Amino acid sequence: MPLELNHQLKIPVDRDAAARQDFVSQLRGYILNDMAVAMRKAYEHNVAPEFERKHGRAPATQDEVHDAMRSNTQFKFYSSVRYNAQEMVWRSVIPCVERALPGIEAAIERVSGSSGGTLQLDPSMAIPQNVADLPVHLMPGGYAPSASPAAGAVYDNGLAVFSAGFMGKNLDDIGLSMSNYVKFRHPDFKPERILDCGATVGHNAAAWAATFPEAEVHAIDVSASAVTYGHGRAESLGLRVHFKQMNATSLDYPDHSFDVVFTSMFLHELAVRDIEKFMAEAHRVLRPGGMLINMELPPNQELQPYDQFYLDWDSYYNMEPYYRTYRDQDPLALLSQAGFSTDDYFQFVVPQYSYMNESDFVAAIDAPQRIDGDTGRLSASLQWFGFGAWKR
Repeated sequence: MPLELNHQLKIPVDRDAAARQDFVSQLRGYILNDMAVAMRKAYEHNVAPEFERKHGRAPATQDEVHDAMRSNTQFKFYSSVRYNAQEMVWRSVIPCVERALPGIEAAIERVSGSSGGTLQLDPSMAIPQNVADLPVHLMPGGYAPSASPAAGAVYDNGLAVFSAGFMGKNLDDIGLSMSNYVKFRHPDFKPERILDCGATVGHNAAAWAATFPEAEVHAIDVSASAVTYGHGRAESLGLRVHFKQMNATSLDYPDHSFDVVFTSMFLHELAVRDIEKFMAEAHRVLRPGGMLINMELPPNQELQPYDQFYLDWDSYYNMEPYYRTYRDQDPLALLSQAGFSTDDYFQFVVPQYSYMNESDFVAAIDAPQRIDGDTGRLSASLQWFGFGAWKR
């Protein structure tokens, strides 16, 4: 079953829509597990041996893996089904959002201010080309067509179908896992102000607000639709988050104004030049003793060629053109260039907080951690990868 959202903005669905979304969600889970396993076996038993016969060695890069796989029937079938399933995600929710939009708008107006959060839009802000001109994730219309909450609602409900139940009861497991990692790994660290950049609908910002209820949490995104919807979403959950339409490459906050700057699956949506701008801005707005923490897929330098190829599928087939260029970077080098000391760099792998009891979670984050091909991948053995640095 697709995840059922647990907030007041969730859309009603009839039986036909529920059955359609259930089918798509189950198909997504089948693709990312059963079909992915079968494709890897085809590579190991057929494609890789054939490459070795021709070249006298195993594939050394993901490009060699990709080129070798292009003619493989298993890969072509996997890619075709996965691409179509991605489009089916949006087709399964867009009609429901369109019918429910007046109710969503009324709900946002009804709950606005009830939990103390705020919303600030900037109609004069130029929308970056990577958002304005690309249907990222193949989402029709993209993320920033207008200030209407429609695009935010499509993303929220689409992600519920897309994630096939792997991302927590309100799609907040990344935020809960990252924030609780910080809470338990650094018990003396008490952040007072937290900034989530590229927050979309604030599902992870809300998690930080839940983990650190005394903190002032801010969430920014270039999409007016996302932050408008996100504001209502957080208010309906009783969580105080301050949403602003803002570009993370040019933060409208003073120096030394946050204890935590956080991102989740954001850096791979940016060109490298914009990643560099963002990290410099994060360093500027962090207070001494604060941290920048990013949840992302692990960098390619940490993975074997096949796993690099598999995780970079989205860069070629899911309208995410910067996906691979980000993952080819060295995170330590990016942070060092932004002004962070290499001695203050950290990276970690963390289990899913939503699906285990707290004592097991704490024990897991204290145990030795290993990055592998399942790290960050929606699968039964999913763990999240995080990295960042302290500012001294």
